[in-house]
Amino acid sequence: MASVSVSHLILFIASMAIAASVAGVFTSSIGELSNAVSEQGLDVSSDVRTDVEIISDSGSDTIYDSGANTITVHVKNTGSETLAPVPGQVDVFVDGTFASDYTVTLEPNGGNSWRPGEVVRIDINDSLSGGDHRLKLIVNGDEEVFEFNT
Repeated sequence: MASVSVSHLILFIASMAIAASVAGVFTSSIGELSNAVSEQGLDVSSDVRTDVEIISDSGSDTIYDSGANTITVHVKNTGSETLAPVPGQVDVFVDGTFASDYTVTLEPNGGNSWRPGEVVRIDINDSLSGGDHRLKLIVNGDEEVFEFNT
């Protein structure tokens, strides 16, 4: 009889040890999953609050300066997120080609924060031939397309 109790006690201890290790693994995995969901939520929140609009007149002669080989557009922050008016914040494509030679200037007096309602001027150094062209801006996942003619 004592041998049955001892064997039951050993099985009970073994099952408790296994249950404790499984619970530890689940607790750790749930904690990591919770952190990942929180980080993803912050990223999505920033993307949702970011909205910009290209407010330049596509029919204007001031979009492209052929003498300086410069494309100039004005972009308004219409979202609720404050952005940085720096080239790293904005990705620029001209006719499907990534542009790396451009400047972003907060209008009218410069500054370090592109707040909601404020406008930046983007000057892109690129040589264009006559005809229709397409400019694409990407800011925090928000994409804007601007078509113009030179």
